[in-house]
Amino acid sequence: MSTEPTPQHRSYTWQDPRPIVEAVQRLSGLEVLQGIGKGTLPAPPAISALAIEFIEVEPGRTVFELTPEGWHYNALGTVHGGVLATLADNALGATVYSRLPAGTGYTTQGVNITFLRPVTIDTGRIRCEATAVHIGRRTAYATATITDPGGKLLAHATTSCQIFPTGGP
Repeated sequence: MSTEPTPQHRSYTWQDPRPIVEAVQRLSGLEVLQGIGKGTLPAPPAISALAIEFIEVEPGRTVFELTPEGWHYNALGTVHGGVLATLADNALGATVYSRLPAGTGYTTQGVNITFLRPVTIDTGRIRCEATAVHIGRRTAYATATITDPGGKLLAHATTSCQIFPTGGP
């Protein structure tokens, strides 16, 4: 006996990201990220779309969290790897950005992620902690871990980023 799937609905709101773009010219990466954390600058829309939460920032270290929901799932009934990769990419990029001066931006050159355990709603809130390993004049490297509420490692990720001037001071 099969049952028909129950339709689900999800809606979310986001704020215009232009204030962040403008802030990049006059504030350091750490100051921009602190503004997002305090709510004086809007969160990037991609973070809002996936319900990723910005938790902590300090120079060279960031923490983001995500509570798995059914709409994060793939066809196998686990959180889609792309959602976890996006969580990691945001934390990794932010940790690089936290060390950059005003008028400086970055772009991800590559992300490598290794999934160690499946993530489901039953996993509970997951935590992605990223650390900057190297910040140079033109490139940066960072690493991140995604863990469950008990600290068990779910995934590990690394990134390399290109650093460039954004036209600021």
